[in-house]
Amino acid sequence: MLRAHSNSVYLLPHEHAVARISHHEHRGLRARASVTLTRWLADQHIPVTEPLVDEAVEVEDATVTFWRHYPQPQDSRPSFVGLGEALRALHSLPRPPISLPTYTPLLGLTTELQRSDYLDIADHRWLSDRVEQLRSAYAELNSALGVGMVHGDAYVGNTLRGPGGTVLLGDWDEAAIAPRELDLANTFQGARFGNSRADLDEFVRGYGWDVREWDGFAVLREMRDLHTLSGYIRRSRRGDQRAERELCHRLDSLRRGDPGATWHAVT
Repeated sequence: MLRAHSNSVYLLPHEHAVARISHHEHRGLRARASVTLTRWLADQHIPVTEPLVDEAVEVEDATVTFWRHYPQPQDSRPSFVGLGEALRALHSLPRPPISLPTYTPLLGLTTELQRSDYLDIADHRWLSDRVEQLRSAYAELNSALGVGMVHGDAYVGNTLRGPGGTVLLGDWDEAAIAPRELDLANTFQGARFGNSRADLDEFVRGYGWDVREWDGFAVLREMRDLHTLSGYIRRSRRGDQRAERELCHRLDSLRRGDPGATWHAVT
């Protein structure tokens, strides 16, 4: 297994392939549509991870898609400037020939809060209230970049190094129609996870515009903070103690209003 969080990802070494399993309780947005979308994006010369099979496979309560495997170097990660360049290219495209949903802020977290009794009453109430406040603020945003196709979960952790060091965008389950700034705020929220000032400057150089200068930035950054909680609530409910400790830490820092608190990715 390469990864287990919102989806489970397995390496199939003899086939030079990766199997991505989306369970029906958290299918993101359409595993099948992500295959069709990435085929179209590749045809538009957007650097994306490419599917090996054009059809998704349904297995009991899960959907399985198969992707080309891109072996990664051990001593480096995809560059922030490359991520910025890839997003700039993506945002320059017209709307794709397949239907994409309009982005709904914090949908995954709202769904988790509605069906989970894991959180105590105070945390549940605080999160529910904050979601509604951020949704109201989001509805009032005036986009400087316009509304169009977005990746929906763009950050360096959803990229891979491709041939020649090209930065490839992967994990397209949350692609949607939204203000394009949505794809930019995530990298700056990643300062919680160690993104340095140099990393952020590289990203701005690659994209060609600094979202921090836009007056809606703080709303999107905090939305991203809350977005990251969904998987940790789900894993904590299943008994993952490491995820539970990290969830408690994140909730505590959010309720204290500490935007500089360091968070950790628990795999």
